[in-house]
Amino acid sequence: MKSRRFWTELILTAAALSCAVGLLIASLGAAAGASAGKLAVEVAANPAPAPAAQNSPEESYEGMVTDTQCGAKHRASIGKTASDCTRACVHGGAQFALVDGDKSYVLSGDSELLKRLAGSRARVMGTRRGDTIAISSGMPDR
Repeated sequence: MKSRRFWTELILTAAALSCAVGLLIASLGAAAGASAGKLAVEVAANPAPAPAAQNSPEESYEGMVTDTQCGAKHRASIGKTASDCTRACVHGGAQFALVDGDKSYVLSGDSELLKRLAGSRARVMGTRRGDTIAISSGMPDR
């Protein structure tokens, strides 16, 4: 009887220890995966400019400075101006965008300048690579 109890306790202890080690390994794997995913997102959000892009001439682009979430139309029901809505959406994870008719470009560069231009029609100078414009300067259209 005493021998049976010993083996039962030994098996239960080994099973509990195996579960604990499994949970430890799973949580370490999840933490490593989360940090690798965060790094991939940061690299995707801030890609290094290619050498060809550095030699590209700057061009002028005009349109509405908004965000990638709302686009050209902000909901009136939220009770915010287009500028405030754009800043709030960008603060929430969206990116600044320039919308001109049916064309839309993601804007990167000086965030303070983009915040000042948010919600207004503007002319920006920058280098376009695909659907992204790296801005160097900008001013509101008057």
